[in-house]
Amino acid sequence: MNLLNVILMMPQGEGESSGLMSFLPLVLVVLVFYLFFIRPQMKKSKDQKKYREALKKGEKVITIGGIHGKILEVSETTITIETLGQGRLVVEKSAIAMDSTSQLSDKK
Repeated sequence: MNLLNVILMMPQGEGESSGLMSFLPLVLVVLVFYLFFIRPQMKKSKDQKKYREALKKGEKVITIGGIHGKILEVSETTITIETLGQGRLVVEKSAIAMDSTSQLSDKK
């Protein structure tokens, strides 16, 4: 039996403790949801924001749409990248997904 089954099978007493015991499973579910879903997503979002703020000229990046390019210019909210064939694109910083060198190291 797991802990939740034991808590749910406890006899219902009278007074404050029975009210607390019936509320405890809900608290446990919220706690588990926070620890396994909300907190990791917040950490990932924070890391992406930090990465986008640290972008500099000359880095190779990949956009969310899958466009590979090299950063030519960085402004406050946009980045100018050069793609294959000497094409230039201006994209929002929020559209940068990852560093292309990190993608290459993941494949090895």
